[in-house]
Amino acid sequence: IDWTDSIKEAQKNWIGRSEGTSLKFKVQSSKLEEDSFMEVFTTRPDTIFGVSFVTLAPEHDLVDKVTTPDRKSEVDAYVTFAKNRSERDRMSDVKKITGVFTGGYVLHPFTGKQIPIWIGDYVLAGYGTGAVMAVPGHDERDYAFAKHFGLDILEVVEGGDLSKES
Repeated sequence: IDWTDSIKEAQKNWIGRSEGTSLKFKVQSSKLEEDSFMEVFTTRPDTIFGVSFVTLAPEHDLVDKVTTPDRKSEVDAYVTFAKNRSERDRMSDVKKITGVFTGGYVLHPFTGKQIPIWIGDYVLAGYGTGAVMAVPGHDERDYAFAKHFGLDILEVVEGGDLSKES
């Protein structure tokens, strides 16, 4: 398409564009090859040591592969629930926190610590990789999710009160 320079420039700088990087977490699953990784996109790689869980979009290709047999029925029910909500509803309904633990884990790329894999409808398959490295100490949505489900909240950047907010 032969677009004008102004349209090309607008596309380069579109609203919602995020600058960041991709990181890979090794997946612990008997359903995958030994060296399988989950790629996440982050705008804040400096907070990598604050990751306490990862969250997949309900539509993510890895959901079935990381879900353990004992969690399968609950995960399947949640995926069905989430897939029946529009992306607009999922993005705008920030007060309703929903999610489910898959039973699976990834390994932290630097510490080797096991990090639980959750599914949450606040993660969208079409944004980034459809997987989020959750840093609840420094992200509002991750904070709300962690508080709701009783997950760890780690401080990496000083200056706030994690008992009140990210």
